[in-house]
Amino acid sequence: MTVAALSQPNFFQAKKGIASWLFTLDHKRIGLLYLYSIGFFFIVAAGLGVLMRLELLNPGRDLIDAQTYNQVFTLHGVIMIFLFIIPSIPAVFGNFALPLLLGTDDVAFPKLNLISWWLYVIGALFALFTLFYGDGPADTGWTFYAPYSVRTGTNVSMTVMAAFVLGFSSILTGLNFIVTIHRLKTPGMGFNQMPLFAWSLYATAWIQLLATPIIGITLLMIVAERVLGIGLFDPSIGGDPILYQHLFWIYSHPAVYIMALPAMGIVSEVIPTFAQRTIFGYKAIAYSSMAIAFVGYFVWGHHMFTSGMSGPAGFIFSILTFFVAIPTAVKVFNWVATLYKGSISIEVPLLFALAFIFNFSIGGLTGLVLGALATDVHVHDTHFVVAHFHYVMFGGAGFAFFGALHYWFPKIWGKMYNKAMANLAFILLFIGFNLTYFPMLIVGIMGMPRRYYDYLPEFHEMNMLSTFGSWIMITGLIIMIINLVVSKQRGAKVSGNPWNGITLDWQTSSPPPLHNFDKMPVLPEGGPYNYPDAISTHEEKEKKDDE
Repeated sequence: MTVAALSQPNFFQAKKGIASWLFTLDHKRIGLLYLYSIGFFFIVAAGLGVLMRLELLNPGRDLIDAQTYNQVFTLHGVIMIFLFIIPSIPAVFGNFALPLLLGTDDVAFPKLNLISWWLYVIGALFALFTLFYGDGPADTGWTFYAPYSVRTGTNVSMTVMAAFVLGFSSILTGLNFIVTIHRLKTPGMGFNQMPLFAWSLYATAWIQLLATPIIGITLLMIVAERVLGIGLFDPSIGGDPILYQHLFWIYSHPAVYIMALPAMGIVSEVIPTFAQRTIFGYKAIAYSSMAIAFVGYFVWGHHMFTSGMSGPAGFIFSILTFFVAIPTAVKVFNWVATLYKGSISIEVPLLFALAFIFNFSIGGLTGLVLGALATDVHVHDTHFVVAHFHYVMFGGAGFAFFGALHYWFPKIWGKMYNKAMANLAFILLFIGFNLTYFPMLIVGIMGMPRRYYDYLPEFHEMNMLSTFGSWIMITGLIIMIINLVVSKQRGAKVSGNPWNGITLDWQTSSPPPLHNFDKMPVLPEGGPYNYPDAISTHEEKEKKDDE
């Protein structure tokens, strides 16, 4: 039995019609609007990624020429970074689950929430229009490095304006979450009683709010340089391309934690639920999220070790980069300690969480190679960087996104997916992912440069293995998507709490009613993950309500 009564219609039934979705103020529907939009662009970007791997199957030209390859990997990067990874977990699951986790009806500013989704759609349309306008999509890479980005004839201006508009969407989402967490927690919930996913969104929101304006200003400077020729970044007219790198990475390295921190929050929800154990080191995990967000502002220079920065500056940035590993290691230790002697139930969300720990650990360890001055010089701008980035972003944040989707799927739709198909999809995804990107670490150490559509014969075997891995990975993605879409329509109905979770989101019906809760949710005593106390307290409260 759940606390929520069955008298209220669920949020799907409350209103009908397309207009009721496009102009909704319900945080749950807005979360699903983000899910459908982000899912579409993820599929597009994944298709572009497979096209690149097909081109790299053999040396020489196979499918596309060098210029088209440049445009494909730029569009792939822009879509994956700005339209998928950065907004994915905060916009989808932050919107859907945060008010439920806090025991409240909605976010602080529902209208602002809807505007943020519309801004996301407008920014996405800008990115798509580059396919049909001018000389085609930008060919600069997703970093838009100057001076090439101010000289190329491709449609850089519209591409950076897409990223500029998407930045506003990110800022509004972050502002909404900060105010929601400060002002709308259920009575009796302090910061030390918040679920860890809420903590991760809180740390992420501050990065969104403080760092995103920097990239917005920088992108406008690119447009001004292209239109007015005022000499900000182009050295031929007095500009400084190194200034662009500083401004870009001052945002873009904290943006890595916009992608990673919410993923860590997902793992911190999934592990105690499927271990049926109190989370080990709650405060350490919570405060380490804030520590990562804070230190992340000061490490951008490790992207620029080969740009000619001074020795002392490189040394300082290298040391600061290593500091970020400390709060990250704290999280990994506490996750593993939580599993120790737990009543572990091997479900698909837990598999994705464990895969996150494995992949993110590889990404973190290879990040230390890039953060060290001596080794970075050797592997800078090689496929080693590509592999490291994908281990952190897709192997980390991407797998956590899929884990969250399977974790909250029964809460969103009130149905359960086919677990056998979900397990098969996970296995193919995990094997395919590592088979795709681990060979890139090897060819990167061997010296293969990134962003080239051709390569020397000695890199052929590893590239062939990587392309085969991409076929396995895309097969897993297709199976996962088909399984979830079919289960949404035909899946077996579930109770309000199929995972025996004790955070407040599981104390309402599935799908939730329009206003989330019919009765005041019960706060677990001793914190949000204190399983024995929380379950007994919850059961006693239900008995009293029945009487």
